[in-house]
Amino acid sequence: MSHVREKLSVLIAHLNDILRGKSEVVELSVACFLAGGHLLLEDLPGTGKTTLAVALARVTGCEFRKVQFTSDLLPADILGAEVWQAAEGKFVFHPGPIFTNILLADEINRASPRTQSALLEAMAEERISISGRTYPLPTPFMVIATQNPLDLYGTYPLPESQLDRFLMRLSLGYPPREEEKAVLAADGLYEAARDLSPVISREEWLLLRREVLEVRVSGKLLDYLLNLAEASRRHPDLRYGFSTRGLLALKSAARALAYLRGRKFVTPDEVKEVFVPVAYHRLIPRAELDPAARQGLLVEFLAQVPVPL
Repeated sequence: MSHVREKLSVLIAHLNDILRGKSEVVELSVACFLAGGHLLLEDLPGTGKTTLAVALARVTGCEFRKVQFTSDLLPADILGAEVWQAAEGKFVFHPGPIFTNILLADEINRASPRTQSALLEAMAEERISISGRTYPLPTPFMVIATQNPLDLYGTYPLPESQLDRFLMRLSLGYPPREEEKAVLAADGLYEAARDLSPVISREEWLLLRREVLEVRVSGKLLDYLLNLAEASRRHPDLRYGFSTRGLLALKSAARALAYLRGRKFVTPDEVKEVFVPVAYHRLIPRAELDPAARQGLLVEFLAQVPVPL
């Protein structure tokens, strides 16, 4: 592993200074970006989701753009469009805000399903298609989407195909009392997030992402992933079990977390730590459950699947 990896501890320390009392969410968010995945943040407004996205972009030296999703937002408002230029006698493509490194899709479930689906190709292929032409997106590319709880007015549920594009789903929740007091004393930390200096360059970040792929995953660990998948597919309380793509997501997230902690191989502990963030939006319960009960179901399920010896 390169010496650049040593900068990760500094990067995480800076993020923890901004996201106070949320060290677990910070670590998993960095692991998600290291794995080349996209992140869904589901929580009430005002809990620090935008601050996290801005801070992550700043410390990694990445370009950041935000799109506020509303009911009247159109796909062209995100992707861009071809505009006729009379002087040149041809259509010229004007790129939209998706041409960035980290795109914050704020309150994604307030937009119509048609607009939500505009992100599908970009999230899966890191490119978009307009009028039969393909345009590659910058690298690295990550979508951080925030989502309000579905019981809030004016929200549209994300379809399973859209949810599956997100490597992890996380929730910030309310901070501990003393940490929230510090945020109040500082009049909020959003401006502090915007003022963060890069700890690492985009080129160095891409190097780290390549090194993540070198972290070993043993045959027994693959058996553990398959055991989880098979158990999820026959679980009486789950409508859907893990797909193969979901298993690949679990493997990718565990590998990135192991790398983040300086390991050269993945252990079952990393799988267990990323399981709920990866599985929450993939393993759908048969009954309607609130977020706490849904998470509890997954924790109980995980505890029932033994680790291969």
